[in-house]
Amino acid sequence: MKIKGPIVFLSHLVATYFVVASAGNFYQDFEITWGDSRAKILENGQSLSLTLDKASGSGFRSKNEYLFGKIDMQLKLVAGNSAGTVTAYYLSSLGSTHDEIDFEFLGNLSGDPYILHTNVFTQGKGNREQQFYLWFDPTKDFHTYSLLWNPQSIIFSVDGTPIREFKNLESKGVDYPKNQAMRIYSSLWDAENWATRGGLVKTDWAQAPFTATYRNFNAQACVWTSSGTSCSSNKSPSSSSSQSWLRESLDSNGIAKIHWAQKNYMIYNYCTDTKRFPQGPPVECIA
Repeated sequence: MKIKGPIVFLSHLVATYFVVASAGNFYQDFEITWGDSRAKILENGQSLSLTLDKASGSGFRSKNEYLFGKIDMQLKLVAGNSAGTVTAYYLSSLGSTHDEIDFEFLGNLSGDPYILHTNVFTQGKGNREQQFYLWFDPTKDFHTYSLLWNPQSIIFSVDGTPIREFKNLESKGVDYPKNQAMRIYSSLWDAENWATRGGLVKTDWAQAPFTATYRNFNAQACVWTSSGTSCSSNKSPSSSSSQSWLRESLDSNGIAKIHWAQKNYMIYNYCTDTKRFPQGPPVECIA
């Protein structure tokens, strides 16, 4: 469930109104947005759980808005027969021309692998889906799902292994998210009409309630505020070190890991979908 409304940020404010964020706990960093008691902050703020039953799912969002960041979250996904359920974890701004960076975990029949669905929206335009099987059971233990978003690129990682990069190719005419601050959102909801095998497998409500659990949130990020210290203007040695993610990019090892993940675990890539793009792949696929 994605709640959107109009919001505008001007590019010339980017270097003026944000400050560095640090790790906290769920009470400090997040707020429950829907689902009533189905969403719960636990362990004195050290973990959070979302639950889905036949009446409703649940969700939360960050209290802060971020403009660039390196964000980690550990998730343990719905176990057993989770077909029809989707656990969404993403960054998004608001409005019809919103930016968005998505992790979505599509539930499965017991014994089948989860599908990790990724997407990038810029100026309201998405259609950049890449999907992967995971190389582990994401329901047995917590795993870390990370987004690095800086002026150069967006990198999706799983347990420290990069699986996808979306580069800033504005020089090629491709929009890039850099002017709109985004909140972190997450939700657990019923998507039986499309999520599992295109909606062929429906949610088995006899298995409900379904629960996903979160812990170890960490954000090295720039928080959008009305006033504060610029991420880029504070030149102290300690801040320069803590802001190294603003300049971070993939090295040869990181590129090799993306190739490994995509060769062995990618199951869909919009860049190679000739039915959707009969005139040739989008510019970012070949630049």
